[in-house]
Amino acid sequence: MTMDHAGFAQSIFKAQPFSMFLGAELTAAGPDSAEIRVTNRPEIQQQHGFVHGGVLSYLADNALTFAGGLALGGDALTAEYKINYVRPAVGEYVVARAEATVTTRRQAVCQCSVYVVSEQGEERLVAVAQGTIVRAGKQED
Repeated sequence: MTMDHAGFAQSIFKAQPFSMFLGAELTAAGPDSAEIRVTNRPEIQQQHGFVHGGVLSYLADNALTFAGGLALGGDALTAEYKINYVRPAVGEYVVARAEATVTTRRQAVCQCSVYVVSEQGEERLVAVAQGTIVRAGKQED
């Protein structure tokens, strides 16, 4: 049976209240990858007019989790991730692209690049992240 990666991912994405609140869009999903974008607007900026680091972190975390979850074949959660901000995000929208680089039965190690995109369509790297994604399931203490 072949998994409809895009359909599965969209159904989970649309069930995320925070993603809907931010106006985020899941723009691509594959067997081990995902792309999420948010349009830049004043409500998501910090005092200098840059897209807030928390928004960039959300994009990286969610893209990592979708890439890992798709690679693992189901629902997933972030076990940990690290992000490096490399320059201020100023542009029309921000896009995060993640892919699973190593997948085992229980976890996927994923990498993500976050770009700001100008009116002309030029992309500039603003953050990089790496995370470990695990299958969602029965929670043990």
